[in-house]
Amino acid sequence: MAVDSAGRVLGLGAVHFLHPEDVVFAQMLTGWRNQQLSRNLSFGTIDGRERLVTRFQESTNEYPWQWTPAHVDEFFGDLRGVKHAAQSTIRSYQAALRAFCSYVASPDYGWDRVCEQYFGTHPSQVCFDWNTAVHAQSNESHPKRRPFTRQELQAFFDRADDEVDRIATLGRKGWLPAYRDAVLFKVAYCWGLRRNEVRHLQTVDFARNPHAREFGKYGVLQVRYGKAMKGSPPKRRSVLTVFDWSTEIVADWLERGHPHMTDGLDLFPSERGTLVSETALNRRFNRYCEDLGLSPGLDIHSLRRSYVTHLIESGMDALFVQHQAGHEHASTTALYTSVSSDYRVKTLRRALDSTIRDALAGMED
Repeated sequence: MAVDSAGRVLGLGAVHFLHPEDVVFAQMLTGWRNQQLSRNLSFGTIDGRERLVTRFQESTNEYPWQWTPAHVDEFFGDLRGVKHAAQSTIRSYQAALRAFCSYVASPDYGWDRVCEQYFGTHPSQVCFDWNTAVHAQSNESHPKRRPFTRQELQAFFDRADDEVDRIATLGRKGWLPAYRDAVLFKVAYCWGLRRNEVRHLQTVDFARNPHAREFGKYGVLQVRYGKAMKGSPPKRRSVLTVFDWSTEIVADWLERGHPHMTDGLDLFPSERGTLVSETALNRRFNRYCEDLGLSPGLDIHSLRRSYVTHLIESGMDALFVQHQAGHEHASTTALYTSVSSDYRVKTLRRALDSTIRDALAGMED
């Protein structure tokens, strides 16, 4: 038995296997992987989906041609009720399982004939609208997730700087990674970057903005690893520099820190010369937040949320902020916007004052 690059069964063959169930299931996963590769899905997406299907099979102790909707109810009921998985996680897992079942149940790929020959039955779809989660709203992030306040952000950056000074004073080698991460956190905020975007930055990604010469050679940042659309390569975008203090941070890092870590182009390399790991960044970020007693609703993505929020609060045009963040739709940018109560009060005050002035002007006329 073999599958082609599109995931179709090439031939049933006459070979008898000692454990045909394991062989067929393994070939199903291989064929599904090929089918997803032909759709140009990322390797990370494919690997995650394959792990979910394998986990589902091990949990049910049944094979795809034996699965029923009851297995779906039991598996995801346990995930939600016992393990307390997030709604978005449940929906993502169910989408992966639905896609796999659609693949093996389709007669176009030939698994129905294989299963009929070996097991006298065939796989079918077991995920339906009535037993899976529905994507009912655009924003399903955890309600605890939020941006930093300006005071919290300043305290966080001060904590990161203090860590560099503390380690350097002790004469330890760890001051350089601490310095790198402090700069990385600031860059993520200053240009509104996602974690993966800032990790992949290189020294050549900065350029001059002829309309903002005060920023020198750091007037524009070319983001090359933006969040990809389904089946597409990473999305590129240009982010204009807006904070006058951000250029000093990058220039200082390139002069005093970067040359001691690498002679390559990566802006934030690890001590081994590879990209700094997400795990290491999360660990340091969480430690700083815990040291400051900040709420658990803050994560590295909160730096990006803060960027959008603070630009809106400062009066930046909403369309400009949308383009800076790389969002296709204004509604997506709106999900990131969480303006402070002080800003809302000032906005209301301006609107009320304008209304009163117009009313008084009308009475004078």
